[in-house]
Amino acid sequence: MFSHIFIGTNDLDKAKTFYDAVLEPLGVPPATKDGHRIFYRTPTGVLGISLPINGEPACHANGGTIGFACATPEQADAWHAAGIAHGGMTCEDPPGVREGSVGKLYLAYLRDPDGNKLCALHRLG
Repeated sequence: MFSHIFIGTNDLDKAKTFYDAVLEPLGVPPATKDGHRIFYRTPTGVLGISLPINGEPACHANGGTIGFACATPEQADAWHAAGIAHGGMTCEDPPGVREGSVGKLYLAYLRDPDGNKLCALHRLG
């Protein structure tokens, strides 16, 4: 359904350091830089991060969350730990199992250095 997700940042180098670290446990190679943007390319889609081209400050989406698929709960934990170690802030409940109408999920939430809300998700059998 999606080809890419694009978010803004106020500090491209800081964003690259954060996302390189967070995406490494998921097997995503470091970003390529293209002027005022960076890109993470995978077989299933692209994550782009950019300085705003209109010159205004970047801000996070109120109510928005970007989710990353994880193969195991341990991968989600490694993702979360890398995020905290590289300038992210934990949000929501601590990483763990949650049950709801879609079944059991292992979830870990972070805010990146620009305040964007991120989630690592593993669907439990």
